[in-house]
Amino acid sequence: MSERERMLQKLSSYDFAVTELHIYLDTHPDDTSAADALASYKDKSAVLRREFEEKFGPLSPMNESGNRWAWISDPWPWDNQER
Repeated sequence: MSERERMLQKLSSYDFAVTELHIYLDTHPDDTSAADALASYKDKSAVLRREFEEKFGPLSPMNESGNRWAWISDPWPWDNQER
């Protein structure tokens, strides 16, 4: 697994945790430990997203780099990356 793939997998897991904690907090709004965990995972996701985008380019057209088309540059997910 490449560094790019490892970073994307970790970012995906952070974003999954953020989504699940949001859902949990909808029904448990007074759970401060879950709210703290949500804030922590949001921070981790933001840091890793910035690091990824610095190394490999933007993940979506909504990035803040100013180049709205940079996210479509190679490699596309379906491109074969054989070595």
